[in-house]
Amino acid sequence: MFKNKVKVFRVEAGLSQKELSSSVGVTRQTMSLIEKGEYNPSISLCLRICYKLDKKLNEVFWVNKEEFEREEG
Repeated sequence: MFKNKVKVFRVEAGLSQKELSSSVGVTRQTMSLIEKGEYNPSISLCLRICYKLDKKLNEVFWVNKEEFEREEG
């Protein structure tokens, strides 16, 4: 399970899960899984999400090394 800030930035942008998912080409269910960290999107999908939210990749999806190792651990 990997943390991300998709939900935080989506809410800030005033978008519903359905609106964001539709605009990036996935189902609302997939977006829900991404927000929960239960689905690891492709880099292409990550970029589409970031472009829609007007955020940089590292703002939305970055996990520091220690956190990554703890999750893998």
